[in-house]
Amino acid sequence: MKRAAIIATAALLVPALTAELAWAAPSIPAYISAAVADGARPAEDRQRDADRKPAETLAFASVKPGDTVIELAPGRGYYTRLLSAVVGPKGKVYAISSPPKPDAPPPPVQAIAADPHYGNVSVSLQRVTELKLPTGYHDFHNIPDIEVATINHAVFAALKPGGTYFVLDHAADAGSGARDTNTLHRIDEETVKQEVTSVGFKLAAESDILRNKSDALTAKVFDAEIRGLTDQFLLKFRKP
Repeated sequence: MKRAAIIATAALLVPALTAELAWAAPSIPAYISAAVADGARPAEDRQRDADRKPAETLAFASVKPGDTVIELAPGRGYYTRLLSAVVGPKGKVYAISSPPKPDAPPPPVQAIAADPHYGNVSVSLQRVTELKLPTGYHDFHNIPDIEVATINHAVFAALKPGGTYFVLDHAADAGSGARDTNTLHRIDEETVKQEVTSVGFKLAAESDILRNKSDALTAKVFDAEIRGLTDQFLLKFRKP
């Protein structure tokens, strides 16, 4: 079995790349192009591709056929479907979602897993504090009674040596630390680097493919004028 990968809207563990910090965008592998072009993907997802750049993001993450992926907080399944297609029949996608509140509908990813087209997807409903591997990275700071270092230690322990931890998140003002995690749902990139490396990871690569310098970094990421257009950073850390 390939080394496990863990992905979320803002957190991903994947097999390590050989390239280091000066990462250059490679040609997109055919299996990633095919996953993006999959006609089973909803029109809503395809309409977001221009801004989210899934092909480049998955290439940076080095997800490939046969990988086992653990996706954290899959949301509506934008990346779940893509990951399923990329890892293929010999791979596996485990989507981890928090249990719904009483009388709330089940998470959308359950319907994806029930679709035979995504037969390599399994869903596990687990509480964040039990799993110790929560949602988007900035939300690590918004969980009551749990330290960010505890979560990052859990991620470190989940990887074999040589595995990597990929973080994609919305940028906040330089020097702002975790100030905006619960208000704007943004985080300072340097804070992420410091927190992740403090538990033993090494910064291996970073990419600017989702940068948007016209983002003033002052609006909540869900606001209509900036939603889907935020300045985002991609960081990849490796477990020695």
